Amino acid sequence: MDLIIRRAKLRKKNGLFDIGIKNGIFAAVEPNLEATAVHEINALENLAIPPFIDPHLHLDAVLTVGNPRYNESGTLLEGIEIWGDHKASVTKESIKKNADKVIKWLIANGTLKIRTHADTTDPSLITVEALVEVKKAWRNQVDIQIVAFPQDGIFTRPDSAKLMQRAVEIGADVIGGIPHHEITSQDGIKDVEFAFELARKHNCLVDIHVDETGDDQSRFIEVMAKQTLVHEMQGQVAASHATAMHNYNNDYALKLMGILKRSGINVITNPFDNSVLQNRTDGYPRKRGHARVDELLTHGINVCIGHDSIMDPWYPLGKGSMLQAANLLLHTAHMSGYHQISQLFDMITDHSAKTLCVEDDYGIQIGKPADMVILDARDEMQAIRLISECLYVIRRGAIISQTTPAKRKITLNGRQECIDFK
Repeated sequence: MDLIIRRAKLRKKNGLFDIGIKNGIFAAVEPNLEATAVHEINALENLAIPPFIDPHLHLDAVLTVGNPRYNESGTLLEGIEIWGDHKASVTKESIKKNADKVIKWLIANGTLKIRTHADTTDPSLITVEALVEVKKAWRNQVDIQIVAFPQDGIFTRPDSAKLMQRAVEIGADVIGGIPHHEITSQDGIKDVEFAFELARKHNCLVDIHVDETGDDQSRFIEVMAKQTLVHEMQGQVAASHATAMHNYNNDYALKLMGILKRSGINVITNPFDNSVLQNRTDGYPRKRGHARVDELLTHGINVCIGHDSIMDPWYPLGKGSMLQAANLLLHTAHMSGYHQISQLFDMITDHSAKTLCVEDDYGIQIGKPADMVILDARDEMQAIRLISECLYVIRRGAIISQTTPAKRKITLNGRQECIDFK
């Protein structure tokens, strides 16, 4: 073996396991592996997992917070307005520099698969070009999918549809949309239909920003479900945000759950942005600004968690931690039940792999690429509670990130004691 990880815990399995890696592939997963290796790691009974996945991020906008000004209202619309002003001065070099820095953050936090949206509404398409170059530059460390995303809408300007087509030709993998931001509801329906037609033409996946509003009459997700069935794209479509769902009346929401289940649509909730941007006009009491995550899961619908923004006009904070995102959703989605902790972990690992259609190359199983993370935690609950560090991040059998957790010592009555919160 090239590398063996000893005494690791695996999700949903009892006991401890040794994990053998050869030529960048998992070659053995068993208790007490007798083989030897060039390098060995003692996991110390910590949790070993496949890498985290961020299924929804805007790498073209990261680290632009405050440029040219801060979003003082905290609304989605002001964020879009600020981003529009920022685009006037953006350069390919600045996009790549910021994206490179955040990708390093993501790697250190155990994320090795990313789906990023690229704004296609600037005629230069430098956002798409920049992220295609970033994808190529990082291909040996992280897997990146690029969504052609019409931030200002497809039918709000005469050239937006052509720019979407051009984005695919440049290298976008996934087709996006934003129907609730079109001028009319009729154009919103056309937005969704256009995305599906373009996706079928180029054999792309679909990921649409849909119903990202508190308006209970914004119901374009049902149009997405219909188009998924019409084009027979079950499992290949993601509905991002879907925050209006929170405000739907319960009879309609129940009907919608059945339609979404039938269509096989994946739902991506983004707790950082959704909790900050949505329902700003409610006054008090304020609703929670995200999809009905617990109900969707109960109905057997695949739901995953995205980061969305990292220090940009829509969300001023963030460090690229999917565990932090899961921790936040636990609170805002009322998912503190014991079994729900495991669901939250699924939503930043296996569920996201299903959404990105990368399940065949994902997981700690013999024959699959040796991508994995060893957490400073014994189980999922401890990892989410502590937002644990990633002790080791391994890509194709090579250690690409290593973290030494902080050491905290308190002195009481002349005696020192180490505190790790476990």
